[in-house]
Amino acid sequence: MTVHKRCYPSKALGAAVRMVDRLRVGIIGVGAISLRGLLPHLTQADVAGRVAVTALCDPVVERAEAAAAAYGVEHVFAELDELLAADVVDAVTVAGPIGLHYEHCRAALLAGKHVHCNKTLSTTVAEADDLIALAGERDLNIVASPGEVLRPQLTRTRELIQEQAIGKLAWVLCGGAFDQYHEDEPERVDAPGGTTINPAWYFRNPGGGPMYDIAVYALHQLTSVLGPAKAVTAMSGIRIPARNFRDTTFVTEADDNTILLIDFGEDVFAVAYGTAAGAHTDQHGAGLYFGTKGTIEGTLLNGEPFSFSGCELLEGAPASDWNAQMRVLPHVAGEHWNIPEAHVFADVMQLVDLVIDGAATPVTSEHARHVIDIIETGYRSAATGMRQNLSTTFALAPVEPASGYLR
Repeated sequence: MTVHKRCYPSKALGAAVRMVDRLRVGIIGVGAISLRGLLPHLTQADVAGRVAVTALCDPVVERAEAAAAAYGVEHVFAELDELLAADVVDAVTVAGPIGLHYEHCRAALLAGKHVHCNKTLSTTVAEADDLIALAGERDLNIVASPGEVLRPQLTRTRELIQEQAIGKLAWVLCGGAFDQYHEDEPERVDAPGGTTINPAWYFRNPGGGPMYDIAVYALHQLTSVLGPAKAVTAMSGIRIPARNFRDTTFVTEADDNTILLIDFGEDVFAVAYGTAAGAHTDQHGAGLYFGTKGTIEGTLLNGEPFSFSGCELLEGAPASDWNAQMRVLPHVAGEHWNIPEAHVFADVMQLVDLVIDGAATPVTSEHARHVIDIIETGYRSAATGMRQNLSTTFALAPVEPASGYLR
């Protein structure tokens, strides 16, 4: 393992993108998501021929060094500019605090690196616009989590609604809550290198709050089924004024209690929440779709399981088991079934396939930008007390007529 403690001369901007058959990936941020998900998945033998984690970057160097030693990663950097200037990666996965995602993604693109960004790509539409334009100018790729659009149960939900299996769709309920999730994550108190991982940034601006961190899954699911939205009306505020982590108390600065009313056009509406507590389902934000002749909740049509591509992989797995529900995703097989955060691994592999094979992916930065637009516009609506129109859109792949499914 090589620990880099000095800066390297910067590469010329706009350098030619390296053609690869095995993608060298650097992980920016060695926090909870990297420790329990990215590192264990991306170092499995079944993907070693296509992707290799060659570098870790984190200002807490002792944690990065310990993680690198545990997973056989060759290079460790304390600073992002050092990683990007060294010729050791072709792509990065950005896994630091959400408020830093735009800065980190932009630096990587300027250095000629392909990018996978953990949710969310940025905190504003203007930032997302800049990243999308920059990637296009430099012939680079961005894959932005969460790739909920990959889940076949959502494709089938979209088909069922279009077939009017529940009559005419009227409205949808979806969302997610913070509760005590981040304070209770075991990786935070038992991290490599004898360090702790403070969750304070989840409650600070920019990028803090359950909308960007938790409700984003529900919003990606919702828009993967219904497509782009038109407008948002919202209420938002801070319900829990202080949080505790071990012996530290910190003030909540980001709104933690937000309700959105989303207009999809043709008088179809959705209520989406990112709140301090509470949930309408145990299925991690799964939408509850109300029609004139029935309902769809998760993978249940009028209370009974419906069939979809790969549903046999979920046999015996409770709908509340988020990790088990990811078995239907591309590349999630074998040992990946037993590793948390398989959805993030599936998203990274979308970038790997895109760069190496040119394989198209529905996990697009334009879809991610639209969800950011919903969140940002929701906060603007709450601040003004007025309905706000969205400024972005994205394209969903057309749904072919289904056949052979059970209901």
